[in-house]
Amino acid sequence: MTRADGTGGTSDAAEKVREAAAADREFECGGPEPGGAIEAPDGGWGWVVLAATIVVLALTLAFPSCMGIFYTDLQNEFHATNSETSWVPSIMTSVLHAGGPFCSVLVERLGCRATVMLGGVLSGLGMAASSFSRSVEELYLTAGVITGLGFCFSFQPAVAILGHYFVRRRAFANAMSSTGTALGLCTLPFLGNYLHAALGWRGSFLVLGGVLLNSCVCGAVMRPLRAPGRRRGQPLMNHGPPPPEEEGGAGKASGRAGRTWSRVAAFLTKHMAFDQLRHNARYRAFAVGITWTMLGFVVPLVYLVPYATAHGMDPGRAALLLSILGLVNIAVRPPIGVLFSAAWFKGRHVYVFAWALLVNGLSNAICCAGPGFRVLLAYVVVYGLSMSVVGSLMYTVLMEVVDMSRFPSALGLLSIMESVTLLVGPPLAGILIDRTGQYFYVFIACSAVVTSSAIYLIVAFYWLDTRDRKLSQRDQPSAPPEPARPAVDLAPGCQYRIVPTEGDKDTASAGGAENITGI
Repeated sequence: MTRADGTGGTSDAAEKVREAAAADREFECGGPEPGGAIEAPDGGWGWVVLAATIVVLALTLAFPSCMGIFYTDLQNEFHATNSETSWVPSIMTSVLHAGGPFCSVLVERLGCRATVMLGGVLSGLGMAASSFSRSVEELYLTAGVITGLGFCFSFQPAVAILGHYFVRRRAFANAMSSTGTALGLCTLPFLGNYLHAALGWRGSFLVLGGVLLNSCVCGAVMRPLRAPGRRRGQPLMNHGPPPPEEEGGAGKASGRAGRTWSRVAAFLTKHMAFDQLRHNARYRAFAVGITWTMLGFVVPLVYLVPYATAHGMDPGRAALLLSILGLVNIAVRPPIGVLFSAAWFKGRHVYVFAWALLVNGLSNAICCAGPGFRVLLAYVVVYGLSMSVVGSLMYTVLMEVVDMSRFPSALGLLSIMESVTLLVGPPLAGILIDRTGQYFYVFIACSAVVTSSAIYLIVAFYWLDTRDRKLSQRDQPSAPPEPARPAVDLAPGCQYRIVPTEGDKDTASAGGAENITGI
């Protein structure tokens, strides 16, 4: 970019500021494109965003599972039952997912970067305040609600902005980002066990609160993509046109009511994706299956350490099981991401996901063989392998069944649905333990829940594929079908263009940009 001389009194300093701003804006958008289309980098600064997302997921999604290290101490400190104590990680996990709509509003107002940083502050303050709790009910508020909400504000925008930075390599990027959960499962148990031995649970919570503040650093590097010509500071996370305005009705009251209803409907459509739940059969089937899955998917991670220590295993060795689970995920997820990025798997990701979920559910039955270290080691290896595939493909499948412009709101609605089962799962397991006095019944129940959800997903998507194939064959002789349109049009300026690589001769659409409606 060159500076023209004789600008009529414009100072060199001001000119340099404008040049730097223009260069920065051009870098963030991937360069100016015809019609203001957004070029997804699929690399470049996207790798920095990917690394930051990995750390954010390590500090958020993996954290509730590591609360089992402090489970016995919390019981003894507050004289609480299994059911009462299990509400702490349960509320934390549930709020992490249920805060989706609030997170979507903040992303629209503040952008992904500021929202992630706000989440880091909330989660850090929540855990620090938990160290001063005097009752288990106070922990519900500090560790459960405040920390969980901070996790939500950090986790969801990080996943959303990663989907904007990667299109061609999206399956690989999602798989790599999911290693963050494995990284957290690998390191946080060691850290928690060390802090627990040195400082007790109160000191551990205070230090972990400081650790969670690192999400602010990760959020700072999540530079938003912008379309050329957009006002600087306006992030590319606004989806959909503004709410329609009412044109005058029979009276002021009816007009005000109509405008209020329009705003509410627009809000629900934009941030909750109820239109997708109603009209998109694939999203509906996926949402129902995942909601049922979460009733038993994370429960084994909460009760694995208490199960082992209750049968005489050393706490350090029991925490090692979670770390081994994390190591398996770290080793397996990157090659899984490369493998499932192959063109052959396009459209088949949901079946791979469902079969991995089936293996994951069946693996819980291994714990019934006994509480010995070797048995539980075999369990965490099988569970970790299947969990790696499930975690690597979950967001990839969601991005395939909904339009990318609807992904944040679809993720928000799915998160709310998940939060219900995530909230009641651990307490129900705690009630089962209190009544039976045995932990292995929990693993049997989780095996039944996760296995049944996997079978449901396989049957549901096979039926939908068969139906669509029959409809396509029936309509083929008359006229070629028109390409499928998303349920909601992409917002202006929120289109993507795949960056052509060497040897890639794919042509773009007429406007120089290609609308991405799936992976």
